[in-house]
Amino acid sequence: MGKKIAILGSSGGNLYFLGGKEPDRLLDELLLQIQAAGMICTSLQFIAAKASMDSAKDDTPAELYSWNEDMAKPLVISQGTLAEVNEAAALLDADIAAKITNGDIDALIFMSADPAGTNRKAVEAAAIKKIPATGTGGTSMAAVSAKGVNVISTSGTTGTTNRTRAVTFLTSLSKHFGLSYKPVIGKPDTSGKQNGLNLRPYQRINIRGMMLSSLPGFIAMALILALSKIPVFTGLGDVFDLMINAVPVILAVVAAKQVADLDDVSIVAGVIAGVLSVKGGIIGGIIGGILAGLLVHYIFRKCVEWQFPATTVNIAAGGIAGLISGLAVFFVISPIALQLGEGIRSLLDFLVSYNSTIAGLIAGLLIWPAIIGGVYHAAILPIVLLEMERTGNSFLGAVDMAGLVMVSAGITLANIVSPRDKGEAAVAVPGFAINMGFGTFVEAAYPFMFSNKLIFAGAIISSGLGGLLVGFFDVRGTAYVPSFMAPLLSNNMTGFIIAMAGSLLCSFFITLTLNKLSGNKKRKDSLKNQQNELAG
Repeated sequence: MGKKIAILGSSGGNLYFLGGKEPDRLLDELLLQIQAAGMICTSLQFIAAKASMDSAKDDTPAELYSWNEDMAKPLVISQGTLAEVNEAAALLDADIAAKITNGDIDALIFMSADPAGTNRKAVEAAAIKKIPATGTGGTSMAAVSAKGVNVISTSGTTGTTNRTRAVTFLTSLSKHFGLSYKPVIGKPDTSGKQNGLNLRPYQRINIRGMMLSSLPGFIAMALILALSKIPVFTGLGDVFDLMINAVPVILAVVAAKQVADLDDVSIVAGVIAGVLSVKGGIIGGIIGGILAGLLVHYIFRKCVEWQFPATTVNIAAGGIAGLISGLAVFFVISPIALQLGEGIRSLLDFLVSYNSTIAGLIAGLLIWPAIIGGVYHAAILPIVLLEMERTGNSFLGAVDMAGLVMVSAGITLANIVSPRDKGEAAVAVPGFAINMGFGTFVEAAYPFMFSNKLIFAGAIISSGLGGLLVGFFDVRGTAYVPSFMAPLLSNNMTGFIIAMAGSLLCSFFITLTLNKLSGNKKRKDSLKNQQNELAG
């Protein structure tokens, strides 16, 4: 059996603002790392107040968490005022002290504990048994150590997160007991299994995921561009220029967060790297963020192994990782990344300028196979974002809206007006509403396209028409916004309206016709069967 751990403490003063106000999440992260270290939690006494202990009073609402051995999870065993909860905590303190005396607890983790109050008996028992202890809370840990407890590591709370504190605690205890421990980076999924826990940082690099997560920033930029065209809002042009520079920062933060997954530490590193990667555009931002995420994880692990205080670990990991990766992009990678982005945009501009109508037609015909085959998010969306980085809208973004969103809306609308079966209308209504209202959920057309090859072919034809019209009117626009707003964000409002309406109406009439033919065939077959039964 693994080493038995007891968790003692409270939501704290400074800790309250760094995870203590959400005790369930704080304890879940700690228990996750305890399990990863091959240890088990057997006792818990955690006082969660509804305010920082620096300002809490006796009548402040509070809860007391204890360990339920049957369910192997934390449970609230007392609720009321802080004074009432402290009385219940004192009784629990005596029980934990008895376990320590009997050798049923091998180590302690303190978080903003009260060695002179609600944790007094447990601290005294720990001092006698000389069991190892670790924790955060500068003042309280100093008092714990002064009472003779075998404190193997300690630090303040400032600059820490739930994850970095938990990893620091378990690294110290594992080293003390001579156990192997690999910190868990990930979150439990709904099935109770761990999601991505065995992945190394470089295995979490997912360009597609970074692009999708950063998409709201690009849409915000497009909205600012549209508003800046209104005479009363012309001053927003400067805001648009500022937001263009912010896009690489957004991507860097998202990339660092996804790769390192160390909460605020990776976010800070991503911001630093992103600011220094602005000259490299979105490609530079992604590279800077990825490097920051990798370095955050490496520096964090090393600092913990060297038993740096948790606050210092976070400062070193977030600050140094962000600086190193950002400076690398600033001095070395930015010129290359910028040229690569410009090259991709120039190639697309050349193809469109050569014959925009043909380019739009080809893009429209291919975009449905691309999204169904998984190519859209891997290849087309990055190009859309590269275009939007410079101008706030995109040729392929306009094809997306006309060829995917409007075609899906047309197919679902036809199945609302004249469904093949009564149940199909109920399926089509939300799909149509989301496509028109939010500019996404093109998958709503899948059930109808996959059940009828002619509807599938009609979708591709309609998308080709929409792309052709986008090219003919030389439209630049975007999807992922309400359909009525999309023309306002384009460079050619009238042309975009015509392209969107053309593809929607084309897919609507093709699907409507096929549905009616299918209904007529069913009625004829039904009538024929009835005649055969009568004849028989």
